[in-house]
Order: sequence, then C-alpha cells, then structure tokens
Amino acid sequence: QVQLVESGGGLVQAGGSLRLSCAASGRTFSDYTMGWFRRAPGKEREFVATISRSGGSIMYADSVRGRFTISRENARNTLYLQMNSLKPEDTAVYYCARAGQLWAGADSKNYNYWGQGTQVTVSS
Repeated sequence: QVQLVESGGGLVQAGGSLRLSCAASGRTFSDYTMGWFRRAPGKEREFVATISRSGGSIMYADSVRGRFTISRENARNTLYLQMNSLKPEDTAVYYCARAGQLWAGADSKNYNYWGQGTQVTVSS
C-alpha cells in the first residue's frame, strides 16, 4: 500500500524559507515520477513542481520557478521542496503526489497517489 506523508509546513514571514518533505512507503520509490501540488483557499489545486525518477528531469510552475527547488533522495524514499523568497500568495496546503513510471508533467490526472497535505502560511 502506498503512503505519502508530508511534513515541514508552518507559518513564515514573507521573504522567508521552508523545506517540505514527503516520506513515501510502498512500492519502490525510485520507480516513479513525483510531484508537488498546492491548493490555496477558495482556489483549485494547482501544479507546483515535478521530478523524474532519477531526478534528471524537473519542471516548475511559472509562479515558483527561481524560488522553489524540488529534489528527491531515493535511498531515503523522500521527496523535498525547498521554498525560498516566500510570498503571501504561496499560502496553501501543499500536497505530495506520485505518478507512474513515465514522465507525468503538470496534469494532476497523471498522479495516482496523494498525501494528506501540509499547511504553509506566509504572512505579509
């Protein structure tokens, strides 16, 4: 059974940083593309970043490119999202998601498993 558990969220001032982690269990972590999504209050869930199995391919949403960094440590079955220069508009619940073995891109329909989410709140 696949489980994804996010951690690292919290309250931070604008301009600050947070590092999210996602611990995965179940099938071999390194076999799957992973991604981060977020849902802000009153808005639809949106894509943040995705990373291929080996980490060789990465894609970011325009809104976070240059500020956020996605990475993975396959030996530890863990996905990360380093968030710098945070803005109030980054406030959302952040979700870790697992796709299949092929590149999944930004479409949430390509992701089969989801974590419960971790709240990130950025104050102005």
